[in-house]
Amino acid sequence: MHGAEMFPDRPTADWGSGEPGAQGSAYYSDIPKIIYASRTHSQLTQVISELKQTMYRPKVSVLGSREQLCIHPDVKKQENNHVKVHMCRSKVSTRSCHYYNNVEEKSTEKDLTTHILDIEDLVKNGTKHRACPYYLSRSLKQQADIIFMPYNYLLDQKSRKAHNIDLKGTVVIFDEAHNVERMCEESASFDLTPYDLASGIEALDLVINELTDNLEQKHISAQFNMEAPSSSLNVELEDLAKVKGALLQLENSIDAITLPANGNGVTKDGSYIFELFATAGITYETKTGLLELLDQIIQHVGGSSGVFTNTLGLQKLSDIIQIIYNIEVPEGSAAPTKNLQVSKSYKVHIHLDNSQKKKPRGDIWSNSRKQGGKVLSYWCFSPGYTMHDLVKQGVRSIILTSGTLCPLTSFTMEMQIPFPVTLENPHVIEKHQIWVGVVPQGPDGAQLSSAFDRRFSTDYLSSLGKTIGNIARVVPHGLLVFFPSYPVMDKSLEFWKENGLSSRIDDVKPMFVEPRGKGMFTEIIDAFYERIQAPKNSGASFFAVCRGKASEGLDFADCNGRGVIITGLPFPPRMDPRVILKMQFLDEMRRTQGAAEKYLSGQEWYRQQASRAVNQAIGRVIRHRQDYGAIFLCDHRFSKSDARAQLPSWVRPYTRIYDNFGHIIRDVSQFFRVAQKIMPPPVSKATQKDKGPCVSTSDSELASNSSFAASRIRENLKKAKMLDSHVPSLKRKREEGGRMETQSDFCEGYEENTDVVARRPAGLLDALDHSEKRLQGEQSSDEKITRLSTLSLQYDKRLSEENRGSKKKIKIVQNKALEGGSPNKKMSSASMFMLSVKQCLSQESYNLFTMALTEYKKSDDLKSLITKLCTFFCHEPGKHVLMRGFYQFIRPHHKKEFDSACKKFTGMGCGYKPEHSIPRVERERAQASSDSKVTFSESSSEHLNHGEGHLSSESLKANNYMLHLQ
Repeated sequence: MHGAEMFPDRPTADWGSGEPGAQGSAYYSDIPKIIYASRTHSQLTQVISELKQTMYRPKVSVLGSREQLCIHPDVKKQENNHVKVHMCRSKVSTRSCHYYNNVEEKSTEKDLTTHILDIEDLVKNGTKHRACPYYLSRSLKQQADIIFMPYNYLLDQKSRKAHNIDLKGTVVIFDEAHNVERMCEESASFDLTPYDLASGIEALDLVINELTDNLEQKHISAQFNMEAPSSSLNVELEDLAKVKGALLQLENSIDAITLPANGNGVTKDGSYIFELFATAGITYETKTGLLELLDQIIQHVGGSSGVFTNTLGLQKLSDIIQIIYNIEVPEGSAAPTKNLQVSKSYKVHIHLDNSQKKKPRGDIWSNSRKQGGKVLSYWCFSPGYTMHDLVKQGVRSIILTSGTLCPLTSFTMEMQIPFPVTLENPHVIEKHQIWVGVVPQGPDGAQLSSAFDRRFSTDYLSSLGKTIGNIARVVPHGLLVFFPSYPVMDKSLEFWKENGLSSRIDDVKPMFVEPRGKGMFTEIIDAFYERIQAPKNSGASFFAVCRGKASEGLDFADCNGRGVIITGLPFPPRMDPRVILKMQFLDEMRRTQGAAEKYLSGQEWYRQQASRAVNQAIGRVIRHRQDYGAIFLCDHRFSKSDARAQLPSWVRPYTRIYDNFGHIIRDVSQFFRVAQKIMPPPVSKATQKDKGPCVSTSDSELASNSSFAASRIRENLKKAKMLDSHVPSLKRKREEGGRMETQSDFCEGYEENTDVVARRPAGLLDALDHSEKRLQGEQSSDEKITRLSTLSLQYDKRLSEENRGSKKKIKIVQNKALEGGSPNKKMSSASMFMLSVKQCLSQESYNLFTMALTEYKKSDDLKSLITKLCTFFCHEPGKHVLMRGFYQFIRPHHKKEFDSACKKFTGMGCGYKPEHSIPRVERERAQASSDSKVTFSESSSEHLNHGEGHLSSESLKANNYMLHLQ
């Protein structure tokens, strides 16, 4: 590589100089800022975490939204982001947010200026200093050496303006740059719906009415020499009427477009957008005044402290005008010349509106007889359009990094800016760290194919479920399963649930499912990590989709992800108008630019979209040079050479096609046995959420050095955060003192014996009593933290009802062993039970539930307890399992009676046995006596998941039926 200039037409200078051609030594103020952008905040958090581990201590700022950074309780509790923005602006403008008022004073605190802070650290320190993290981040940005931000803050011209991001002289780094193409296109595109126009007109109506009332009040005040009311809006009523008229005319012009009868919509050249908006009087000449007027209206409505008014429609219209008229027309040049340039990169598509949003107004100016509106789409198909705009901001350098950019020639061609320096590196892992197998058929011999015509067939779904079930038995710790799309995942899980396959998978590795919405994602992924780190368990499985939240950005290093299953090729929807037009655009570019320009064809781009999504999902399993894992390509199409050619270069040499499912199980078992012997155990380290590698690697290591393993487990548990600190459903404020009760207060199995004075509370009711004592400060918080190690949130057909704000669904699974076991297991069982109760009951009912527990402890009145429990759990069949689940907390002398009550009220008992009525101390004494007479030896065929013996060569032969789920 040679140090070629990226932008030869723009002179550059020595490092550290802000002026072209500058000579001499550089001053600190001249050193360019670095802007580091990635797709998600979780990816940025990982980068910041790695930066913390270096010796460098640059000044850092990370930009985020109010949803992530706001700590004002009134604003935080709002579920709608637009309402949050409105409320925040209102409080800031009236100086009624004390967190914002403290920003200027606290922005020089040492904690904020000398430490490297990610989003979580910023919120923590903002809370500590009672200063707004959102505005703190913007303040810290001014002096930062490195600014971290999501793509859209950088690529979107409107976001750059809103966050006051100056790109001149900066070094811009795009991480995970395979997303840049799509993000560039989306930032320069829009979809204008009838709802957007209608809500914008409604907001204008409210402002017009307000202004009219003010004028009337002024007239009355003038007559009686009274003080006239003031308004922050300095706009003429005629101007507002013109804006409303323009929106109504635009609405009518869109509705007047004739669509074909087949419902496919109509497509026009990009230049048509100028013609359409000109009918509403919106042109290059009028856009500046219109934008200023809209900005005044939005600021006025958004900053008012009265009733909330939806300004999304007006804000979107303002954004749209900026997208359409992005570049100023030079004086003396004609607008049509500019229009012709734009038409090459854009297409206009008009189609019927199929959304469920209804017009929020009953305006006499609008046509109420219209049968459904039309959506106006303005789509950009050239990422180079946005990249050129970025270069024009005066950036010093642009660096794109990703593991899935190949082929680079076509990628750089689409970016339409020169990249004189390119670098491709091999992977850092060795052959013994990776196993890759193509699985063309399941254990029953059925072909595995997620193609459109087979993805929902019963034989395919059945065979895929059996395949995953068998793989789950031989992959230790965390197993990731990726589907092409949410509908395919939902249908598969529904079929497996109905046919008993999901329970077989869940028995080996409890199933966690990626939700569609953001609401429950953090809760579920944290529970998955907790399950993986819990000692002596068989791991867990996480089901997600390619291009989803888990497929990139999350770190499944070490035990969090020892295996990844790809269930199919995630092609984009072939009949989607945007996909069709993108393919046509690329074919046209390839045809017109000639052979010298190496553009992808539409078909090549279509295949590349699927392969990049697969490669990102594959990359979750190997995260560093000491990591290892297995990759299962469970689709017969991966057997074809062209599909394998799209795999990453570090995967292709190790890929093997199997024609016998038994050989897959054999080879994978051998791979993990060797890897666990050769590779060093994962180093325990506290990551940003303490989701690091698992606590132990193999049972043989634990046996040979049990004291070390035990101390390591204790250290991990001490460092770990409580789950209820970031699971909203576990947060519950006390009515007095504003104190938050922790889940550990309620999650230990109950027994009546109190012989040992110094021991921890042994039961649920003792824990309640213990929590009352803790209010008096008798124990430190570190002694009270107990990790929920076996929480398992089960899939319960969430589908589309998982929208933000909808009631969370959770499948409640009754524990198989309610008695006996270690205190850790009992505590885990209680933890899961209390979380389930919390999810299923309202806050008021939950408070009554805890009061009933306290009364039971004091009075020992079982009948009263049963009566109260029935009011919570007996009226709905879905809650019967909670009634029976409470059996684990019933005192021994009441267990038989409680079991009978459950049979009476729920139709099923709790599995009562006579020994359940024996107090725990007596059981432990008897167990100790029995243990002293028995000597145990380590099983030679112990399973890698700490249990079932069917991985040794002998057990593979003897227990072959366990490898083939029928």
